Amino acid sequence: MSCAPTSGDTLAQLLRGEYRDPDGGAPIGIPVQAIHIEKSLRGIEADVVRPLGLGRRLAVVSDPATHAALGARIERALAGIGDIVRVPLDANPHADAPTVAKLRGACEAADALIAVGSGTINDLCKQASAQDGKPYAVFATAPSMNGYTSMNAAITVDGHKLSLAARTPVGVFMDLEVLASAPARMIRAGLGDSLCRPTAQADWLLSHHLLGTAYRSAPFEMLKEDEAKLFEASDALMSGDLGAMRALARTLVLSGLGMTLCNGSYPASQGEHLISHYVDMYSPQGRDSYFHGEQVAVATLTMARIQEAMLAAGPPKLEPSPVTEADLVHRLGPEIGPSCWREFLPKRAVAEAATTLSKRTTDVWGDLNRTVGAATLAADRLATIMRRAEGPTTPADIGLSPDFYAGAVRNARFLRNRYTFLDLADDSGYLARWRPV
Repeated sequence: MSCAPTSGDTLAQLLRGEYRDPDGGAPIGIPVQAIHIEKSLRGIEADVVRPLGLGRRLAVVSDPATHAALGARIERALAGIGDIVRVPLDANPHADAPTVAKLRGACEAADALIAVGSGTINDLCKQASAQDGKPYAVFATAPSMNGYTSMNAAITVDGHKLSLAARTPVGVFMDLEVLASAPARMIRAGLGDSLCRPTAQADWLLSHHLLGTAYRSAPFEMLKEDEAKLFEASDALMSGDLGAMRALARTLVLSGLGMTLCNGSYPASQGEHLISHYVDMYSPQGRDSYFHGEQVAVATLTMARIQEAMLAAGPPKLEPSPVTEADLVHRLGPEIGPSCWREFLPKRAVAEAATTLSKRTTDVWGDLNRTVGAATLAADRLATIMRRAEGPTTPADIGLSPDFYAGAVRNARFLRNRYTFLDLADDSGYLARWRPV
C-alpha cells in the first residue's frame, strides 16, 4: 500500500504549487521538492534521493539509536549514488550552538547533509546546512515532532532556547513501518506536538484581533482533514495501525509547512510552547528526560483551560505590567534575564497603554469569542485524545511539581515577544490566582 500523497490531496497540491491560499486565492508554493510517506521505503531509498541533485559527497548524520533504526540502511542504500561520509553523533545529542559547530566541522567536505533521526538531529542538520549554504534531506525515524518541514530550528544559545531561522529540507522521507516501530513515548510526543494546533490558533487570533498582527488561515485549513483523522484514531496510533500513523505523519509534515508559509512558528507555537521552553531552560535538578511533545501536550491542556476560562469571564480589565528588568534578572537569572527583558519590552509597552487596550479588548471580544470558538477544541476533548493514547496530561506526568509548573506558566510569557493568552491573563490578574489542575 502506498501512502504517498495522491493527486487530489492538500500535500500533493502543495508540492505541485497548486494549493490556493484561502485568504487570497493565489497558488501557494513550498521550498520542499519531495515528500514521500510510504508504508515502506526499503529498496527505494536511493531512488527518492537521486532526483534531488544533492551532489556526490553525502554526509549521513545519525546518533547510535537512529543509526540502528535506519541510518545503517540509508548509508548502504545511498552508497550507490554518492560517496558517503558517516557522521556519528553522541547518544542523546543536544540541539545547541556548540553541537551545531561540531557538526559543521564534520560535514565540511560534504556537498549535502542527510539527517537520519527526528527532532534534535533534524534541527542540528537544518541549522548547520543553513549556516553553510548546503542542502539537506531527512529520513525520519520517529513521528515525534512537527519541525521536519519548518524553516526554523530550536537551538539553545547561551542557555536560552531560541527559534532560529534555518532552511527546509529539500526532501522528507517517512517509512511508516519505521515510524510505527519508534518508542511509544516518541509517538505520543508527536501526538502531543499536534495537539497544540487549537491553542496556538487561539493565541494567534488573540494577537490578531487585539493588536492587529498579521494572521493567515492557510496553515489551519491545510491541516483539517488529517488532524481530524489523527484525533479520532489516537488509540489506534499506539497499536501499530499504519493508517493512524499516516495521519500523524501527514499532520506533522503539514504543520511544519504551515510554519514555513508564515515565515515563522506562529501557527504551531504560542503560549503552550513558551511554557515548554521554560521547562527546558529551568528543569529541576535530577528530573528525568522528557520529549518536547510530551511537555507540549501538558502545556496545551493548560493553555486550553486558561483560554476557556478567560473567554467565558468576558473582556478583562487590564493593568500596566509592574515587571522591571531587575525583576526578570531576579526571576530568570543574570545570564538569561536581560535577553528576556528585551523580548518582553515590546509587550510591556503594550500593557502600559492598559486603558486603551482594555477598551480595545471589549470592542473585539465578540469577534474573538466567535473566531476562537470556531477554531478550537474543548480542553476536555484534548485531554481525552491524549488519555486514549496513554499520554501525559498533568504536570506530574512529566515529572514536575505543582509549584514549579505554576512558576513556569507565570514566567513563560517573558521568553519571547509573542502576545498570547498568557499575557492577557497576567495583565488582568488571572494568573496570580491560577493553579495547576
